[in-house]
Amino acid sequence: MISDWDRNCMGTRSIQSAPKLRSDAARNRERLLKAATTVFGAGGADASLEAVARRAGVGIGTLYRHFPTREALYEAVYRHEVQQLSDLAEQLKNEPSPIEALRRWLRSGVEFVATKKGMIQALAVAVTTGSELHAHSFEKLTNASRDLLQRAVAAGEIRPDIEPEDLVRSLVGMCYVHNQPGWQANVLRLMDVLVDGLRVSQAKSQK
Repeated sequence: MISDWDRNCMGTRSIQSAPKLRSDAARNRERLLKAATTVFGAGGADASLEAVARRAGVGIGTLYRHFPTREALYEAVYRHEVQQLSDLAEQLKNEPSPIEALRRWLRSGVEFVATKKGMIQALAVAVTTGSELHAHSFEKLTNASRDLLQRAVAAGEIRPDIEPEDLVRSLVGMCYVHNQPGWQANVLRLMDVLVDGLRVSQAKSQK
């Protein structure tokens, strides 16, 4: 799933806003997305949509009213998970240490991949349905990392010659090995190496 972000991130079609839902419909949709994340995470792309509806506590008709096809549900889950990472970045802007806020966000990106092993196939279907989804996810993650990065640079903690796109591509690249044993611990260690290597003090010592 995550490896597709970088490969096709330059789509040009705009993302249209969905119509606002009534409060009860919005709650049902949120429950369905959470249930789908769990069910697909355990059972993969072939998991039953009926199981998703049961876990969400709604009827299968309600599921199909929100997501008329399996692919539509995959895409919605993908967007929902990317939005959660974006929301986390917003929350972390209030952390007292900008560099540690950036580190925590990058590590959360790794953990996001780790908890979605069973969803890789399902989400791969979603991200190949159109370039707008690639562009949407890449833009959301880049903007999220930009805010955290700029705050760390302004605080004098991070060298200024790093771009937010570089951070997202580093995250994507390191997570390519998500199907190998012990990959998460190794990638988290490498993420710490990356962040520590961007410190201003370390950059100066290398001159």
